[in-house]
Amino acid sequence: MIARYGMVIDLDRCTGCGACMIACAAENNVPPEPPRATPRTGITPMLVRALSNGRDGADRREAFIPITCMQCENETPCVAVCPQQAVEVDKSTGIVMQIPQRCLGCRYCMTACPYHARYFNWWDPQWPPGMEKSLNPGVSVRMRGVVEKCNLCHTRFHGAEEKAAVAGRKEIDPADYIPACVEACPTGAILFGNLADPNDPVTLAAHSPDSFRLLERIGTEPKIHYKTTQDWIRALADKNANHPTEAQHV
Repeated sequence: MIARYGMVIDLDRCTGCGACMIACAAENNVPPEPPRATPRTGITPMLVRALSNGRDGADRREAFIPITCMQCENETPCVAVCPQQAVEVDKSTGIVMQIPQRCLGCRYCMTACPYHARYFNWWDPQWPPGMEKSLNPGVSVRMRGVVEKCNLCHTRFHGAEEKAAVAGRKEIDPADYIPACVEACPTGAILFGNLADPNDPVTLAAHSPDSFRLLERIGTEPKIHYKTTQDWIRALADKNANHPTEAQHV
């Protein structure tokens, strides 16, 4: 069965703890930011941002929204502009893949991404002494001068495929493919699964009345969905996705 992997992130459950960000960095060998890095030059494939309704006192409300690659389904902007074919949609999983070996660093994809979910490697990766021993051997370290983003921990998908092959199964066990951010979330705010399966819990959640997608009006059909019962979060999240300076980093 051809899959379309995606997420539903429950913003009413997200506490902004940042565990998903740390897990993402550890799983994907994202090095610590150098002191001269800024919010615009650092690498945060999973970025938790703060939202506020802008009111004071007892009327003030705050929330958090994790932003990552939206895994666009329709006319994927980053794919359309890349002159090197360094970005492509995996037909078997629906995951938008970034291939660093092909990337020439033009950053067209960063300009095209309406969600500001792509990052440029400004510096050669460096780790504090001894930390290099804890790197994930299944994930290649990216060099300076290339763009990167979330790929839904695709290495874990390959691991699930290998496990299924050893067991003589054609399909992977969903329990064997869980992205690091999903696994790390202490409140269970991130639900992951196959949107092509109508019975998958993530599909049911994506079609709930409380779910929505960022910038739906532009028609990219993201596979990352959000969920909230609070109308102000839905309105502000959609606005801030296109204006990153209006929200603050956690």
